[in-house]
Amino acid sequence: MLHPAVKSSVAVRTINLERVIFLKFLNMLILGALQEKPLSGYNIIGLVHRRFDVLVSSDTVYFILYSLERKRLVNATLENRKRVYTITYQGAQTLETVGRANAEIHGLVQSLIMGNRQTS
Repeated sequence: MLHPAVKSSVAVRTINLERVIFLKFLNMLILGALQEKPLSGYNIIGLVHRRFDVLVSSDTVYFILYSLERKRLVNATLENRKRVYTITYQGAQTLETVGRANAEIHGLVQSLIMGNRQTS
């Protein structure tokens, strides 16, 4: 049985790991949201909060959006004094490629986890 302080430490590390993973995949989440409909940065922040109960800073979202725009994965237009982002064909292709690779990645992670359990 783990000491409560150790349990707390493990829980904090798990939460931090989940946040790191979430932030690493935020660009794909944004592309997925833009595939549904055009959105502003403000709309994306709200969507992420509603869907995942995570507050993401505007700096983080706009940094990702500008990065995606430089890579030509999204386009921005000015509508009612707001930048509204849409996914490009190249962005949709990127999202599709990541989706296809998801099954392979999932299988690899499962085999790694099962391999660790068998050697323990």
